[in-house]
Amino acid sequence: MKFGPVPIDQAEGAILAHATNAGERRFRKAHRLEAADIAALQAAGVTEVVAAVLGARDLGEDAAAGAIARAMRHRDIEAKAATTGRVNLHALAAGVFTVDAAMIDAINAVDPAITIATLAHHAPVESGQMVATVKIIPFAVDRALVDAVLAICAGGEVFAVNAYRAIRLGVVQTVLPGVKPSVLDKTMRVTEARLARSGSRVTTERRVPHQAEAVAEAAGALARDNDMVVIFGASAMSDFADVVPAAIERAGGRVERAGMPVDPGNLLVLGRLNGKRIVGAPGCARSPKENGFDWVLDRLIAGLEVTGRDIAGMGVGGLLMEIPSRPEPRERPPAHAGERVHAVLLAAGRSSRMGGPNKLMALFDGKPLVRRTAERVLASKAVGTVVVSGHQRDRVRAALAGLDLAFTDNPDFADGLSTSLKAGIAALPASAAGALIVLGDMPGVASADFDRLIEAFAGSGGKAVVRASHDGRRGNPVLLPRSLFAAVAHLEGDTGARHLVETEGVEVIDVEIGAGASVDVDTREALEGAGGVLQD
Repeated sequence: MKFGPVPIDQAEGAILAHATNAGERRFRKAHRLEAADIAALQAAGVTEVVAAVLGARDLGEDAAAGAIARAMRHRDIEAKAATTGRVNLHALAAGVFTVDAAMIDAINAVDPAITIATLAHHAPVESGQMVATVKIIPFAVDRALVDAVLAICAGGEVFAVNAYRAIRLGVVQTVLPGVKPSVLDKTMRVTEARLARSGSRVTTERRVPHQAEAVAEAAGALARDNDMVVIFGASAMSDFADVVPAAIERAGGRVERAGMPVDPGNLLVLGRLNGKRIVGAPGCARSPKENGFDWVLDRLIAGLEVTGRDIAGMGVGGLLMEIPSRPEPRERPPAHAGERVHAVLLAAGRSSRMGGPNKLMALFDGKPLVRRTAERVLASKAVGTVVVSGHQRDRVRAALAGLDLAFTDNPDFADGLSTSLKAGIAALPASAAGALIVLGDMPGVASADFDRLIEAFAGSGGKAVVRASHDGRRGNPVLLPRSLFAAVAHLEGDTGARHLVETEGVEVIDVEIGAGASVDVDTREALEGAGGVLQD
């Protein structure tokens, strides 16, 4: 293939490298020029085009991508039609994706013109999800290169979706004095939600004392009538002869692996009992967040074998998101957490309910609302303040001129509150133990109110969510511990800190600060009722 400038009178059959205009006509990139196209271009005064001219041994990008996709052997995967040199492959069922990395590497080593990208080995997938893509980089490739790839594809299955099977699961939960039934109930809800994607179900749950004999009896009974048994211990495994592994052996089973190099998930136990899989769940499996238990459960439900050696190989990539509800986090907040609270002032919104004016510019005692809020935050015990701007960025920043503030922009402010929250958290220093989330339109909250939240946070050792309240009703602002920062990155749409408070299982401390916690100035009437004067 030759690529570069081509005289227009020699360009018939060439493939355009760029979109090209011919009067009112526009030829798209990758368009193959025909005689009528040449005439139109000449009439428009075009003397040459940048194009690719295929040789006798060249195969066009779509033909090459299609040939490679058809040659690949796979299961429960559908290849779409080739377009712009690309073939996308999608899962036909929910399951676990497996891939022969050596084959993919061999194909990608043939020539840079031919590429295949896939999901990671053992990635969970939904039906319809793209799992791989074949892309030809130039407009054409030599047939010999494509033939070399086809030979590699003939070597075996390159990838597959191992579809989930609906299984019957028995659950054993052990009980110690002080274990709340609500914790056990939540564990069941979380487990059932994990099983929903595969159509599996819990048939029986048994709650027994945290003793090897009691667990062994319950596990043995459940193994007879179910495809798998999961044991949730009231106390985490502290030794390889602890209650859960000891119970598996006492029931006549075999422990194949105790402990895994995935965090959260270190304390998982994998065994076999009466020909059935039995899993001692780590404590983090009580949380819906991804952890090592998911990795093992998904593979087993997809019919994939999981051995002790497989688990030993999970360490690379096994450092997952922190689960804030764990009793002993990996990293502790600073001893004086209250001295490391930073404020995030959200000032990027469009004030859409105002019908035009920006409420943050409304004057309170002759001062823009956003400036008054910022000054009150700066007078508090927060050690630093980041302002998130977006809508009317320059106007907001001008209103805050001269204040000791850091700024970060949220170009996606129109997509909802979560985007501003993510931008603000991302801008905090690594030393921040907590983030005081302050809405820019809070005329009734004073510096002393912010300080009360920070003091309560320090009293919790930097572990709790601290929430402003009024007459028993939650309000704003909210102070988030560092353990929740990573979870903020997963928020979507018009969702704020309230969602994290309700789903993450972290201790929540409500602090009464008066009516200011619930003053809502989202409408013109409410703002004027609070003493504000809107500006155009």
